[in-house]
Amino acid sequence: MSENKMNEKASQPEAEKSTLKSKLNALGPGILLASAAVGGSHIVASTQAGAIYGWQLAIIVILANLFKYPFFRFGAQYTLDSGNSLLEGYLEKGKLYLWVFFLLNVFATIINTAGVGLLCAAILTFVLPFPVPLPTLSLLVIGGCTAILLLGKYRILDGLSKLIMIALTVTTVAAVVIAFMRNGIQGVAPQDYVSPNPWSLTALGFIVALMGWMPAPIEISAVNSMWVVAKRRFTKVSYQDGIFDFNVGYIGTAILALVFLALGALVQFGAGDTVEMVSGKYIAQLINMYASTIGEWARGLIAFIAFMCMLGTTLTVLDGYSRANVESLRLILGKKESRPSILNTAIFLAALSGLAVIFYFNNAVGPMLKFAMIASFVSTPVFAYLNLSLVLKGEHKVRGGLFWLSIIGLIYLTGFTLLFIANQSGLFS
Repeated sequence: MSENKMNEKASQPEAEKSTLKSKLNALGPGILLASAAVGGSHIVASTQAGAIYGWQLAIIVILANLFKYPFFRFGAQYTLDSGNSLLEGYLEKGKLYLWVFFLLNVFATIINTAGVGLLCAAILTFVLPFPVPLPTLSLLVIGGCTAILLLGKYRILDGLSKLIMIALTVTTVAAVVIAFMRNGIQGVAPQDYVSPNPWSLTALGFIVALMGWMPAPIEISAVNSMWVVAKRRFTKVSYQDGIFDFNVGYIGTAILALVFLALGALVQFGAGDTVEMVSGKYIAQLINMYASTIGEWARGLIAFIAFMCMLGTTLTVLDGYSRANVESLRLILGKKESRPSILNTAIFLAALSGLAVIFYFNNAVGPMLKFAMIASFVSTPVFAYLNLSLVLKGEHKVRGGLFWLSIIGLIYLTGFTLLFIANQSGLFS
């Protein structure tokens, strides 16, 4: 551990009294977690789940968020307790785990940057009064986000994410409340409408992809622990306040996932329209949902808020994944610390690689994103177990209900993963 890190640990308040002011000051990493989560998994996948299957997959969304909660929390808990990032914990378990994380994270960095940048650009087409080619807009979006991060660093990211999440939450909840008051729990579906069956092997791929990024890919737990480290560099955050921040972000994004599912179930389920499965094309249907409930006057406003949300997601993906790549490589190579210029280079390379995918493999972005979601879910049990193993000791070691929830969650996630692998292997055909 570097001397700077040891000084940081020594200066961190472990027993300071928690107050409302200290809790509010601690908010940041958890909100960034929510901002990173509310992208393809919420705006697209959750809404599609409601639009195709109605309320049937609400239980899957609830269980995915419930059973992943301990493992995301353990990332923040380990860092708040030890002062080390989760990646340093992985290194303690063995360099092989860190190598696996690093390789998965590099792949996720490239694909996710391309995916969220392209989705953000697709939403921007509904904001601009004139047509601009999608790759050009993607260049502007990803280039702009890179410039913000290189100039403003964590403080801009911290403040912007809070404003974006508030605006998105208020408008989405308003749309769902209005749709419910107009049409009731049934939504627009006719009384005799026969819903597709999600409880078949043909729907397993969609469900696994939905759970893979619900509420976020498992690697975000490591990224979140690094945001906690970054937050503590300029703000005093106690253990209690750090857990409060995490809970606000995680529980908020879990509730928002259900709100987006409700939007699809109340406005599009059974309406007779074919649900677009390509993220970029689905955005048009999503904006129409808001406009049909809140009012046509809100179409431009909703498009702008959705764009700002995806802009926030693009920012957090570029920042978070780049931080994790740099820190992983530093630990693998045994370096004491990395220079700020290395993080800047990593952010620039992430942006460049994402743009390369958009410009040269545009038609493959959708399949690659789905593959990334499935790969994230399949690797979840491994990193979930690692995260659990790191909090089995220490001052705030996991015990009681949270421990048993993590055990049940590990069984649930492993069982679903084995079921999916068996199905993909043709064992059920």
